[in-house]
Amino acid sequence: MERTEVLIVGAGPTGLALALWLTRLGIKVRIVDKAAEPGTTSRALAVQARTLELYRQLDLTEAVLEGGRAVPAVNLWARGRRVRRISFERLGSDLTAYPFLHIYPQDAHERLLIERLANMGVTVERPAELVDYVEDGGVVRARTRGANGAIAEMEAAFLAGCDGARSRAREVLGTGFPGGTYRQLFYVADVVAQGPSADGELHLDLDEADFLALFPLRGEGRARLIGTVSDERADADAMSFADVKGRAIASLKVDVAKVNWFSTYRVHHRVTARFRVGRVFLLGDAAHIHSPVGGQGMNTGVGDAINLAWKLAMTLRGRAAEALLDTYEPERIAFARRLVATTDRVFTLVNATGPMADVLRIRIFPTILAAVTRSAAARRYLFRTVSQITLNYRGSALSRGRAGRVAGGDRLPWAQGVGAGDNFLPLDLIAWQAHVYGAKSAPLEQACMRLSLPLHAFDWHPEHEKAGLARNALYVVRPDGYVGLAEPTASPAALERYFADLRFEP
Repeated sequence: MERTEVLIVGAGPTGLALALWLTRLGIKVRIVDKAAEPGTTSRALAVQARTLELYRQLDLTEAVLEGGRAVPAVNLWARGRRVRRISFERLGSDLTAYPFLHIYPQDAHERLLIERLANMGVTVERPAELVDYVEDGGVVRARTRGANGAIAEMEAAFLAGCDGARSRAREVLGTGFPGGTYRQLFYVADVVAQGPSADGELHLDLDEADFLALFPLRGEGRARLIGTVSDERADADAMSFADVKGRAIASLKVDVAKVNWFSTYRVHHRVTARFRVGRVFLLGDAAHIHSPVGGQGMNTGVGDAINLAWKLAMTLRGRAAEALLDTYEPERIAFARRLVATTDRVFTLVNATGPMADVLRIRIFPTILAAVTRSAAARRYLFRTVSQITLNYRGSALSRGRAGRVAGGDRLPWAQGVGAGDNFLPLDLIAWQAHVYGAKSAPLEQACMRLSLPLHAFDWHPEHEKAGLARNALYVVRPDGYVGLAEPTASPAALERYFADLRFEP
């Protein structure tokens, strides 16, 4: 029985991101997937700013940007005309290096991650369907079934279930998947189109209770139509693009020249009860699924993977006790529950029926949204929320202190600073590190040397204050770019006490 350190079940973006991060950190992984080949169609499209920041640490961001398309604005339509345009440009230009919504379909996304993983010497094993597993004597023993029905046995220190909404890993774990299923049938069509809405921007129709949106793709005229049809009019087996094209033509003025592919699917809103039991973890759609409103799903799965990867690496290399792994579930499950509840409320509102609902969507909602987005503070809040850069772990056992507007558990604020570089450059190391914005003291340098903790000092700049950082304060930054300790006095004693209390070596 071949042994590995981490067995990853599922080769979607979540599993692939986990495999890449772990391999980069020197951890031996095996990744299996029950599909014989990677997918050639996809529903997930959006790559949010926070994911682009995290991918920068793996040197993936430029490839994602080159292979996709930045969306400069969202347009709201009603009664066959454009009633509001909301620009994303400059919305978060002082918050992140990626102040836009980026469209990069999941199938292309997976091909990129698979290629990068292969370059690092790791190949996805296919088809290999998880049958079952047991935890025994500090290891997980798993069985998989291949194409010819042959059973293979694997042994790993840890197992990561990244195998989607119908997760076998979750089923064996027995953590349940409470929630519900939306009554609407979703459809997605990859098309080549012309018309006023085929202009490289995002378009959303508000006319009917059924959701309809047009997303631009890379390539002349390429776009993705995503919509819903209520149950009483939906027959998933018999439905074709001909059944839905009428509304797209009438509502968004889409002239479809070619349909590359068309698919229907059901959407659920569910969160499993546990993200970790013993040596088994659940990530991505295996742990939580929700409405596609806001383009959060794929990004949340990647966030799960990166949160877990460095913790597994520290534990496997003996630099931290397994208690560090206890922080994965509370840090990620709270966000997942909040996300499912929020997207459910928004989707329910968008798809509400009745005369009052129609008035709300067509007349009131665009007016309120226009008024709100005229406020710079409101625009920043919306961008921070959708881009996931506002996500924080302030309640975590790993989070301590506050300096300036930054508390332990916050994402390290991005700041351009002096010259062409920014304060995210050192994060490419993927390691614990200390940041000081201003003057560093000799005692602090000595404490960092004793801890083998890289210390990065940045010349003070007004952009640092604007970002919320405090002058001469100490920020201990986790490998995933979140602040562990924010210490306003840059006390060496506080730094050493932080790692002593947590009982691990940075």
